Amino acid sequence: MAGLWRSYQALMIKYPWPVQIVTAGSLVGTGDVISQQLIERRGWARHNVQRTAKMMSIGFFFVGPVIGSWYKVLDRLVVGGTKSAAMKKMLVDQLCFAPGFLGAFLCISGALNGLTVEQNVAKLRRLWPPVQIANFYFIPLHHRLAVVQIVAIGWNSYLTWKANKM
Repeated sequence: MAGLWRSYQALMIKYPWPVQIVTAGSLVGTGDVISQQLIERRGWARHNVQRTAKMMSIGFFFVGPVIGSWYKVLDRLVVGGTKSAAMKKMLVDQLCFAPGFLGAFLCISGALNGLTVEQNVAKLRRLWPPVQIANFYFIPLHHRLAVVQIVAIGWNSYLTWKANKM
């Protein structure tokens, strides 16, 4: 496991943007697999691979690039590594970015799954503010997207389950 982490770190240093995007897509896909296997209890024989591929594509082409770019902008907007800066980043992120991002994410996933935005909006996350404070205070810029996506596996599992619930 330590060797895998070192390899990931080396790739992150050499190719930060592609690695962040691949990480985001992979983790969104992982959320869907967890949703299908643990929440919906489909079993591997009834696993919807096309659905997982759709969710991964949202991660690769929307979540990774958008959040990765936003974190770069946010790091320029709020400079510093203090607790105060972390709190400011969290507030700017949650007040300015998160509502639009979630709206867009729900629109995209809803469009891909034939659901309306209204069916998902009521299920917005409560976990994010404490995670974001820690993320902006302790985590270097190039790892923030991965941290958010790891935490998001639980959210993605839930959201995927809701978005694909018949």
